[in-house]
Amino acid sequence: MARLIRLLIVDDEERFVETLSKRLAARGFYVEGANSGPDAISLIGSRPFDVVLLDLRMPGMDGLQTLREIKIAAPLVQVVMLSGNASINAAVEGMRLGASDYLLKPADIEEVVAKVEEAFEKKRLKEKELSGHNEP
Repeated sequence: MARLIRLLIVDDEERFVETLSKRLAARGFYVEGANSGPDAISLIGSRPFDVVLLDLRMPGMDGLQTLREIKIAAPLVQVVMLSGNASINAAVEGMRLGASDYLLKPADIEEVVAKVEEAFEKKRLKEKELSGHNEP
């Protein structure tokens, strides 16, 4: 049985978060948005999410700092980094820190959907491993 994917979009560009949230909600995702790292950490501490789309470049707490905090607060949450061309090295560093994948901005909506679904599947498999159920 398919489960609703709970998605958090974190980006300092409010309009980007708003637009992407609407587009992904229309495709059946449960979506919330945050415009800073501290806001994202607060949301993750207050309710469950499966996948986080996280911008690398944000003022104050950047994406890598936010990723570190997310992995402490909710280790199973899968993080997909959003990166502009200039921050490929930071995206690679994000993968080293536990991000499941990254997307280059601007990303095609179908590519975003595919990455979110892949990240959700990784989380689901990790949850099964931890619960001792290894069947598909």
